[in-house]
Amino acid sequence: MARMISYDKKNTPVHKLSGVTKLLFLIIWCMTSAMTFDTRILVMMLIIGAVIYYVSKVEWKQVGSVFTAIMFFMVINLIFIYILAPFEGCRIYGSRTEIVHLAGNYYLTKEQLFYEFNVLIKYFTVIPSVFIFLTTTDPSELAASLNGIGVPYTIAYSLEIALRYIPDVQDEFHRIKNSQEARGIEMSNKGSLLSRIKNIAAIIFPLLFSSMERIEVVSNAMELRGFGKKKKRSWYSKKKLSFFDYAVIISVVAFAVITLVITYADGNRFYNPFGT
Repeated sequence: MARMISYDKKNTPVHKLSGVTKLLFLIIWCMTSAMTFDTRILVMMLIIGAVIYYVSKVEWKQVGSVFTAIMFFMVINLIFIYILAPFEGCRIYGSRTEIVHLAGNYYLTKEQLFYEFNVLIKYFTVIPSVFIFLTTTDPSELAASLNGIGVPYTIAYSLEIALRYIPDVQDEFHRIKNSQEARGIEMSNKGSLLSRIKNIAAIIFPLLFSSMERIEVVSNAMELRGFGKKKKRSWYSKKKLSFFDYAVIISVVAFAVITLVITYADGNRFYNPFGT
């Protein structure tokens, strides 16, 4: 059974980067995407993200199912944005260019479409970067690197455990899912969408209880071994920042600064192609 969104050791430039470098890149990258609505920059980030995805050699089977599910909720979110604020784009860009009247007070406008297009791109710039981070970062190496730059080892180790247990939680999910299917509960593509969502939602509670039991076991084991008693600890996996690491960190910081300068050059973080 193939695990999704778990670390897969490969010989790529992205895998060779320090875990700290990738974590800093992810944080700065997501903050940059969140702070700008400049379509030109977002499209550039989308292209850069696609190149990184290609270089990292992340397999679609690792992220495909989760990405498809997230895409479904993204589309639902865009629909709700339109239902709750059908003229938000018009308010932002200061104009209203109607395309077609849908019903009642709902009009499809170019400004609203452009605004929701930007929201969609923002999703595409952030979500793949999270997948790349999770599938190319060794949890042990990340924790050691974080501790090496001054992060308390208790916090670093907590992050390592969280990343390590993602595959285990996935395995537990599949075991519960297979048990449910053996009892005749349809969860495959043969059933209707609503039926599958309802049946999969029923897995959440057993998965939650099993995860709580796992947390208790790990907590007791760490307590018995005196975890956290001393101020320092040694690490088996530790990687120093290389020249390439520093180059990547400087590059993403420079990109973020340039992005903010371009975004707020006119005092407005929204790129307006409508000429007002």
